[in-house]
Amino acid sequence: MLGRTANGLFWMYRYLERAENTARLIETGQRIALTRLGQGDEEWGSVLQSAGALTGFDDAYDELTKDNAIDWLLRNLDNPSSVRSCIAAARQNARMVRTAITGDVWSATNAAHMTADRILARKVSERDLPETLRRLRENAALVRGVTLGTMLRNDIFDFLRLGTFLERADNTARILDVKYYVLLPSPSAVGTSLDNVQWESILRSLSARGGFRMEYGARGGPREIAQFLLLDPRMPRSMVFCIKKLCTNLSYLRREQDGMIPALDLAEAMRSETLSCSIDAIFDAGLHEFLQDAQQRLAAITRQIEIDFRFYE
Repeated sequence: MLGRTANGLFWMYRYLERAENTARLIETGQRIALTRLGQGDEEWGSVLQSAGALTGFDDAYDELTKDNAIDWLLRNLDNPSSVRSCIAAARQNARMVRTAITGDVWSATNAAHMTADRILARKVSERDLPETLRRLRENAALVRGVTLGTMLRNDIFDFLRLGTFLERADNTARILDVKYYVLLPSPSAVGTSLDNVQWESILRSLSARGGFRMEYGARGGPREIAQFLLLDPRMPRSMVFCIKKLCTNLSYLRREQDGMIPALDLAEAMRSETLSCSIDAIFDAGLHEFLQDAQQRLAAITRQIEIDFRFYE
């Protein structure tokens, strides 16, 4: 496969995953802001930080308000990570690799783009925001479902899965990191109803609330939530689950390429070190440090994949 084709597949699905994650993050920001009476606007700074969009926002806007933050994250084309920008970029990459994807995948991606362009053409009112976010999430999920139902399990499929799980792992790390260091107003709030509501919102943002309640019932707290989102191999958005999928798809690519893939070595090293940790060890050493290290490792894996498969040749 040409490196440019692999690059297009990788980023097509990374952008789709990012669009869905950002839509969920906006919904979570609304829920969390409701728990902070009188500080609704300031709360959106942590949401922007979680999305990695705070610096760009500060350059574009003079004032941090809820409306400005939502507009920047949802529909502003000057933000390359906004939902609208990501869906447009995914569609552009899909157009470049049309011969590598099925007609159904192209149709679903193109429909998602047209829907996003239509419903995000104007500023979304607070009343319409929940329905808008739901439709955006469903369109992204439809592309993913059509992909799983129609694509051959070959090297094409491996590259699109790499993009999906790298983006998903990075999103999980970012959300947990911001919760631990930014969302909590003061140490005295730890263990209070305010703290619990915010952790509940984090589970919702990662589509993990149902699974967590099935596993822990009503007894789970912050430590159990971190365990679930980082180390539970059954949870499809956990760090461990995503890393295992990276290793699996890179292993398939190595067999087809019949050569060494340094990116696989990086992923396997991350997998073994992550899986060898307990949540108690992570908290004792520092959750923030663990998550920062995870994000750096994921960035290194991404750079190595680009080198290994000659994405820009």
